[in-house]
Amino acid sequence: MTRFTLALALIAATPALAEPISGKEAKKLLFAPVKAEVEIMPEAGLAADQAEILKTVGAGQPYYGAIAIAPDEGLMSEATVAAANFHDTTSAAAAALADCNGKKKTESDCVIAAYIRPEGWQDVGFGLSSDATTAFEKYNMRTGALAVSAVTGAFGMAKGDGAADEALRDCAAMNEKATDCAVAIQN
Repeated sequence: MTRFTLALALIAATPALAEPISGKEAKKLLFAPVKAEVEIMPEAGLAADQAEILKTVGAGQPYYGAIAIAPDEGLMSEATVAAANFHDTTSAAAAALADCNGKKKTESDCVIAAYIRPEGWQDVGFGLSSDATTAFEKYNMRTGALAVSAVTGAFGMAKGDGAADEALRDCAAMNEKATDCAVAIQN
């Protein structure tokens, strides 16, 4: 699968953001931006000691994330990639797989070996990266907006008149590949 095909698949697989939710609603749905937990995927075929290493390394990454490996090359390959600080694991997995597949030296496609999520994670239908959650908690969202890029994990925030447009501009400016910024939170 080429990077272009993978990017198109990601865009098709990433649910479009519904109408923005309020800051009050978002606050109820977000997890504390402190600790991450790691779920090892059995299809990666890691030995118990390798799974423990991956859990330790993954727990130090900001959520949401994914770790991809080239199964024929093993965990200690240059193709092993962690994509972290995304707004959901689907987007993190797409980024990790694209990077891993671009680096691997064997024919087999890369697989997701682990997912990185907030401690106590449950699917609540809304998420922000660890960094965006931290920024949101410090920000007075009474008259503001927060925009996110699912593809890159970028985000932007703004207050006052025109907050949505400014948040979108800030999100896009955070990463040149953040062409999918959308307002997720608005008051």
